[in-house]
Amino acid sequence: MSSRRTTTITGSLVAASFSAVLILSGTAGADDQGPGSSKGGKAVDEAPAGVELTTLLPEKISVDNGSEETAITATVKNEGSADSGPIRLLVVGFDGLTVKNVQGCSPIAEKDLPEGSNSGFSCALDDLAAGASKSFDVDARYDLGSTGKICLPVQNSDGSKTFWQQGPVPFGTTNPSPNAPATPLLLGTDNKPAAPGGDELPRTGPGRNVVPLGAAGATLLAAGAAGLWWSRRPRPRREG
Repeated sequence: MSSRRTTTITGSLVAASFSAVLILSGTAGADDQGPGSSKGGKAVDEAPAGVELTTLLPEKISVDNGSEETAITATVKNEGSADSGPIRLLVVGFDGLTVKNVQGCSPIAEKDLPEGSNSGFSCALDDLAAGASKSFDVDARYDLGSTGKICLPVQNSDGSKTFWQQGPVPFGTTNPSPNAPATPLLLGTDNKPAAPGGDELPRTGPGRNVVPLGAAGATLLAAGAAGLWWSRRPRPRREG
């Protein structure tokens, strides 16, 4: 069994806000997203002097009850007085939330995803000026029968430092709408699906086996200012 390569990210999880352009039925569109929020985010490693990086996620998203698609706006901001220099925003999905695409960003290889995550994209920025922000369009799918979480770290260009991290923060609801075109989900709320039977939410396509969040995800949620472990999947060993 090959050993895992593990990188330590000291601090709490990083945030980023998404914005996806999707053609969704009913009310499940980007226009339904509420104001941006940095809920679940904290500064981690010390940023360069004068640089203050944060992220925003919408307070509310709407998930199409038929396709389970949703649109999220991910925003990274520099609230400091100095330009950031090269940075990158990561957009990572956990459990029932799968990130399908982030416009202008590159998918993270499966072996480099944090343990327990199912998908992720890396968004490189050459620079983010003082007082400026950058939003990204994100296509996502949310399994309404599960709990979905998203994690948005902001790092330096090589990933050796994490300046800010939001999440893994859940989107969910305690009041599903099984007979409506879409289900609104609120940031920071665990999803409680409708009971099986007549009120069960519509499901389409084959069921997805989502890797449970496990110890790594639990650490992310509970870490706070303490160190957390960002576990990478094993890389193939090169024979000498």
